[in-house]
Amino acid sequence: MFPLKYSYPYIPILPAQLLEVLSSPTPFIIGVHSVFRNDIHELLDVIIADLDGGTIKIPECIHLSQLPEPLLHQTQMALSLDKEVRAIFLRLFAQLFQGYRSCLQLIRIHAEPVIHFHKAAFLGQRGLIENDFLTKVLNGMAFAGFVSERGPPFRTCDLFDELVAFEVERIKAEEGNPPKMIKHVRELAEQLFKNENPNPHMAFQKVPRPTEGSHLRVHILPFPRINEGRVQELLQEGLARSQGAPPATRGDKKCVVPAGPPVVSIMEKGSTVFNSAQRLEVVRNCISFIFENKFLETEKTLPAALRALKGKAARHCLTQELGQHVKENRAILDHQQFDYIVRMMNCALQ
Repeated sequence: MFPLKYSYPYIPILPAQLLEVLSSPTPFIIGVHSVFRNDIHELLDVIIADLDGGTIKIPECIHLSQLPEPLLHQTQMALSLDKEVRAIFLRLFAQLFQGYRSCLQLIRIHAEPVIHFHKAAFLGQRGLIENDFLTKVLNGMAFAGFVSERGPPFRTCDLFDELVAFEVERIKAEEGNPPKMIKHVRELAEQLFKNENPNPHMAFQKVPRPTEGSHLRVHILPFPRINEGRVQELLQEGLARSQGAPPATRGDKKCVVPAGPPVVSIMEKGSTVFNSAQRLEVVRNCISFIFENKFLETEKTLPAALRALKGKAARHCLTQELGQHVKENRAILDHQQFDYIVRMMNCALQ
C-alpha cells in the first residue's frame, strides 16, 4: 500500500470466542482459522480470501471498482512478466497520484498550517471524474493521512517523491516495450531492497567459545558475588554519559519537495472523445425513454446517465434535450416522470 498506510483494525488470528467481531461495521483485516470456515459463510459484506486454496470470495452485494485504463492493463502486464510486486505497485501509485502536488492548497490562517487537497480539480484534470476507484481512494482515510504526511512543501523526500516528480516520461517510454519495463521494475525493486538494507555486510555478535575440556574440570571456581552498589554506580555513570552525548544517528535531511510535471489526463484523447460522445448518447436516450413512458428502459439507463452528468458536456446536453422536448410536445409529466427528471436535475446541480 505504500505510500498509503492501513489505519484500521488488524488481527492476525481471531480466537473462536471472538468470531462476532467479524460482524462489526468498520473495515478490518482479520485472520480466521480454516476450522471456522462454516461459521463465516453467512457474512454478507465481508470479502474472504482463502490462503490455503488460493481463492477469493466476493459477496454479490459488494461492487469492486477497477483501476482506470490504461493503468489496469499496464499493471496486469507487469505482474504477468515479473513478480517484483512491491516495485510494480509503487509505480502504480506514482502514476495514479502523478501531479497531486499541484492540487494542494496550503492555508496559513491558523497557527498550524492546514493542507487541503482539491479532489474535484485533480479528478477533472486527469479525466477521471467518473472513475469510482480513484474517487473511493481519494475519499478514504488512508489518502487523508497521505495528504497530511506528504503535503508539506519542505520535508524529507523518499523514493516515491522521486517517482512522482521524475519518472513520468520514463514510464511513458515503456509503452509497447516489455523488456524496458522489466528492466525499470527490477531497478526499482533493487533500490527498495537497498533502502531497507543499507549495509550489505551483516553484523554478528562475537561470543567467545568455552575452552576444550572446561566441562571436565573438578575444581570449578565459584562465581563471585556482585556488589550491588558498584553495579548501580556504573549504571548511573552510563546514563549520565549517554544523556550528554550527541545522537548516534543523523537526522534525515529535509528539502523542498519537487512538484514534478503538471497534472495531465490519464486517458488518451481518442478514447476521451469516444467516451464523451457515448455519455451524451446515454443522456439523450434516458430523457427520450422518460418522455415516452418507457420506465423499464429508463431504470436501465438512469444510473449510467447520472454518472455521465458529472461532466460539463453532459449537463449542457441535459438542458438542451429538456428544452427541445418542452418545445415539441409541451408534455405534462406524471409523478414517475417528474421523479426521474428531478433526480437528473439534482445530480446535474450537484
